[in-house]
Amino acid sequence: MLAGSAVGWVETGVLRLDITIVAVLVIAIIQIGTNLQNDAIDTLNETDQPDRAGPVRVTERGWLTPGQVIRAAYFAYAVGLFLGAYLVYQGGLPILILGMLSVAAAYAYSGGPWPVSRGPLGEVFVIAFFGLVAVGGVAYLYGAPFDLKTILMGLAIGVPAAAVLLVNNLRDLESDKRAGRLTLAILLGREGAIWLYGAFLFLVTAGLIAIATSGGPWVGAMLGLSGIPLGVRIWRTLSSAEDAQTFNTCLSRTAIFQLLVTITMCLGLGLAVMVGG
Repeated sequence: MLAGSAVGWVETGVLRLDITIVAVLVIAIIQIGTNLQNDAIDTLNETDQPDRAGPVRVTERGWLTPGQVIRAAYFAYAVGLFLGAYLVYQGGLPILILGMLSVAAAYAYSGGPWPVSRGPLGEVFVIAFFGLVAVGGVAYLYGAPFDLKTILMGLAIGVPAAAVLLVNNLRDLESDKRAGRLTLAILLGREGAIWLYGAFLFLVTAGLIAIATSGGPWVGAMLGLSGIPLGVRIWRTLSSAEDAQTFNTCLSRTAIFQLLVTITMCLGLGLAVMVGG
């Protein structure tokens, strides 16, 4: 949402805080719904066992029933759609379509006959919806075109988000195999998944450089490169990770890496706009 707002601000010269704030709330609530549903369904299909290596989940621990958690997920989706009505009012049919697709993708991640979480396309969905759809949608609401720079910004945000999922699935590689999953980490194997993490870092770096070379205020995107050293350190730690604690540390730090790249990139763009103005 921040990256999409930065694109819109650079392209139009107008900062729409109303769009940014509502968009942040909508995407956060939809993500909450996705996580709640995943919590419940992974218990129902016995993917989560008592020896789960990841963070605590309330359904697996028996703190809430699967039905209660799923109802909470559906409530979150409903709230997200309700708040999204303001964005639809601002952007019309394209935003309505993107919103419905986002909720459908959130549901399909764990639900439906072919859950995305059980196959190798999870990272692709994350890049598409956390990156291209989120950044492009907010930029569109600002009145910015969906051009190459917007796509590159979407990738610069979506790829680190996919790296978070990759680390999660790498940690759970053996338990996911037992549960009958075929995630990308399982498909590539441990070494292949670790090398893919490195490829993700390269893509983020290349994307930021490509954005910055567009000229004008876009040069401010170079500030996002300040987060790359952290990504490299995480990659090195991940390469030798064996225990759940190390994987979980890499997981949380990858999320911090994404946030750092986003904030510094947006800060650079904002400063470039203000200086240029």
